[in-house]
Amino acid sequence: MLKLFEEHESIDAVVHTATCYGREEESVSEVFKANTAFPLRLLEAAISFNTDIFVNTDTYFNTDKFSSYYLSNYILSKKQFSDWGKLISVEKKICFINIRLEHMYGPGDHRSKFVSWIVDQCLQNTPEIKLTPGDQLRDFIHIDDVVSAYSILIFNSEKFKKGYLEVGLGSGKTISVKNFVETVHYLSKSKAKLEFSALPYRDQEIMCSQADIQQLKLLGWDCKVNFKEGINTMIKYDRNIHSE
Repeated sequence: MLKLFEEHESIDAVVHTATCYGREEESVSEVFKANTAFPLRLLEAAISFNTDIFVNTDTYFNTDKFSSYYLSNYILSKKQFSDWGKLISVEKKICFINIRLEHMYGPGDHRSKFVSWIVDQCLQNTPEIKLTPGDQLRDFIHIDDVVSAYSILIFNSEKFKKGYLEVGLGSGKTISVKNFVETVHYLSKSKAKLEFSALPYRDQEIMCSQADIQQLKLLGWDCKVNFKEGINTMIKYDRNIHSE
């Protein structure tokens, strides 16, 4: 890690996006290593080489408003690192931007992710897709809009004082999971049967999550990809994959 900094005279910004959800039966220590220990070492290295800005990718699960047992190891490890970012940035040696990312989706994402799984199931015309009632409200944001938001933060880094800054990243709007799934089903012309209410909600299910995007808007950013356009990019991508 240090070699990378040593090979470059000056690194203006570090963007940390790596993560481990623990969905592949990783141990607690492996999740901790990926989401807490590794980025902490990266942050220390950035500070020692006088990097101006460290952009951390956090999750909408990590907030005092919610308490979920789902992916609890992942959520705890992400919270621990953001807490370290708060503590270390108090010394004002770096600008630590903690991006609280909402429900990101886009072509090529892992099949274990909810939107990718739904698109795949609809395109495969799975006879029955078992789902919860789907009343949860989510702030879905396409990968292209996520990338543009990161870019505008980096290119405006001179405007940020050293210390800790929390930034919400989403579309700023919510739609129900049911609405989203039904749109995927319609746009993919799927013959699959959507079985809403076949599954219960998870314990302590988050029923509404929405990003506050005012800070990004002040920098001139706005969400460009609406969810129908975003879904179509995934459908097109998956159809090309299945036709190869």
